[in-house]
Amino acid sequence: MTDVFDVAAFILKECGPVPAMKLHRLTYYCQAWSLVWDDTPLFPQPVEAWANGPVVRELYESHSGTYLISELPGGDPDALDQVQQETVRAVLDYYGDKSSQWLTDLTHIEYLWKTARSGLSDMVRGDRVIGLDTMAEYYGSLPAERE
Repeated sequence: MTDVFDVAAFILKECGPVPAMKLHRLTYYCQAWSLVWDDTPLFPQPVEAWANGPVVRELYESHSGTYLISELPGGDPDALDQVQQETVRAVLDYYGDKSSQWLTDLTHIEYLWKTARSGLSDMVRGDRVIGLDTMAEYYGSLPAERE
């Protein structure tokens, strides 16, 4: 199975350098839509509902303090198979031109993130995991046609 570093490396290969916040949101949406479209996760690492949006802690820790991410040691973009690449490209086609803030705002209005953050202060990072089953159920219930 690929891991979050492989997926992030593929995103960087396709998009070039991106802000860390945007990389996390894109990685999150890749995971979500892989669950819906392919019935399988792209990576095994858990996604946590942090104050600023969904984050994979291991990915965050690998670049902490860096604003613009251009490469990730340990990530292999060629580890993704054809189906995974198509899924990531489809996510990038829709979300890739959006700003970090737009993507963060989107996660903040979505029921799934709000539920995972329920009871936490806006200032608390938190470590609540957004489960794969709930992710698949939530995104699978959205209308087929997006903006």
